[in-house]
Amino acid sequence: MNKENRVVLITGGAGGIGGAAARLFAESGDSVVVADYVEDAGKKTVAELPEVVGGHLFVQVDVADSASVAEMVSKVVDHYGKIDVLVNNAGITRDAMFRKMSEDDWHQVINVNLNGVYYCAKAVIPHLLEQGSGVIINTSSVVGVHGNIGQTNYAATKSAVIGMTKTWAKELGPKGIRVNAVAPGFINTNMVASVPEKILSQLAEKVPLRRLGEAEDIGKAYVFLASDDASYVNGTVLEVTGGLTL
Repeated sequence: MNKENRVVLITGGAGGIGGAAARLFAESGDSVVVADYVEDAGKKTVAELPEVVGGHLFVQVDVADSASVAEMVSKVVDHYGKIDVLVNNAGITRDAMFRKMSEDDWHQVINVNLNGVYYCAKAVIPHLLEQGSGVIINTSSVVGVHGNIGQTNYAATKSAVIGMTKTWAKELGPKGIRVNAVAPGFINTNMVASVPEKILSQLAEKVPLRRLGEAEDIGKAYVFLASDDASYVNGTVLEVTGGLTL
C-alpha cells in the first residue's frame, strides 16, 4: 500500500518512460509533478492524467541548470507544501565511437544525465530531511552496468548514477530516506524510434525474453520502489532488462 496524498516529482516526465510513470503514479492516487524542458508535451501529459485529490502540476525545468532546478523545487513546495518522491528520470544520448566523440557531445550528456541528477537530489533532499521521510529513484541503464559500444558518455553517466545511488542510500537511510536506482534495458521509446527496424529486431534477439521493454515496464519498477512494499529496499539497482547483458 502507498501512503496517501503523496507528491511525486518526475523529471523528463513529458513522455516515454517518464510519461508512463506519471500515469501509473496518478493511477495509484499520487499527485504528480511532470517536470520537463518541453512545455507543450509536459502540459499535455498532465492534462491526460487521472484526476486525484490535490491535482497534478507541470513545471518547466532544465535539469542541467542548477538555478532552474532550484526554482522547480521551490514551485513544487510552494504548491503542495512537500515532496515525497523524486524520480530522476531525465536523460539524453549523444552517441558516437569514442575516437569520434566531440567534447560538446561529452559535456551535454554529462550535464543532463549526471549533473542533472545531482542538482535535483541536492535541491530536494533538504525537504525530505525536514519531514524525515522520502524516496529518491535514479535512472541508470543496462549500459551503465555493462558498457556499450558507441556510448562512452552515456555509460559514464549511468555508471556514476549507480555510485551516487549507493552512496546516498548509506548517507540518507538513517534519516528515513530510501535511495534506489532502476537500470532499464532497451525500451520502446522515442529514444529508439529512429533506429531501423532490422536493428531493433537484432536488439530484441539479444534479450532472453525476445522483446524490447515497454515504458510501462520501467514505470512499474518506479512505482514499486516508491511504495511501502519496498520499505526495506535501499541502495539497490533494479535491472529491468528482460535478462539482457551487453
